[in-house]
Amino acid sequence: MSTTIAGFDYQRVPVAEGVALNVAVGGSGSPVVLLHGFPQTHLMWRHVAADLAGEHTVICPDLRGYGASDKPAAASEDTYSKRTMAADVVAAARALGHERFALAGHDRGALVAVRAGLDHPDAVTHLASLDVLPTLDKWDVLHGASASVAFHLYLMAQPPGLPEQMIAASADASSGTSWTPGPVTRRRCRRRCAPSTCGPPARRSTRSWPTTGPRPGST
Repeated sequence: MSTTIAGFDYQRVPVAEGVALNVAVGGSGSPVVLLHGFPQTHLMWRHVAADLAGEHTVICPDLRGYGASDKPAAASEDTYSKRTMAADVVAAARALGHERFALAGHDRGALVAVRAGLDHPDAVTHLASLDVLPTLDKWDVLHGASASVAFHLYLMAQPPGLPEQMIAASADASSGTSWTPGPVTRRRCRRRCAPSTCGPPARRSTRSWPTTGPRPGST
């Protein structure tokens, strides 16, 4: 698979001191910004972006810490907060000449998109939040066997350096098992819950709500 979106131009756009984002831009018309999830990059939007470019200016950044964008050291809990990443997105759009834009986000990108809408209402004209659970609700339902599909969230909350070391030792296994609950997980589930709520919580909702503070795995 190509590492670029065909027909799109690529730029490194400064968004904060010492931080620049890798941004793909294509098409013409009213601007639409597309934000990827974890553990993805802007390439997850390659087919959608190509279709939208027929009528819109489509902007697909790699969020800070992802893909070819800068990955600053986590000097504080704010370095990779959704608020900080939302500010990056607004800054990138403005640097490209767009004060107002439609915004769609998937997974972690959806949380960034919601934060951008709350913090920068004058910049976001439309908001789409895809494939994400309200963060606080998610932590309430991740227990026992059902939490095994989200082990990566707990891993990312460990002291700096440990997650990177463990993922680097087996990157394919780490990313390949995070969202694929097997029959063992199903057999071990003994909760008395309805089928619609049993299993991976990510299948239960597409709504997104802002968090009120840092949570394990929220960055």
